[in-house]
Amino acid sequence: MAKKTTVVNRILELCKEKNLTINGLARLSAVPPATLKDILSGVSKNPGIITIKLLCDGLEITLTDFFNTEEFKNLEQEIR
Repeated sequence: MAKKTTVVNRILELCKEKNLTINGLARLSAVPPATLKDILSGVSKNPGIITIKLLCDGLEITLTDFFNTEEFKNLEQEIR
């Protein structure tokens, strides 16, 4: 699975767990709704760590919580 898809899946999974809409997450995290929608639609191909951190703050989780999933653990190494 591509990194971008893994990030999108994780955001959607966490929104579902927290019963949040995309606009609700945008409001809680101070990330503009357009930015979040660009990430989810694939327009933004590489969301920055600052944006991910803001989303984590809105979700009340740590960066470790965000990335600590089997999907992320199983991503192939890009540079060899």
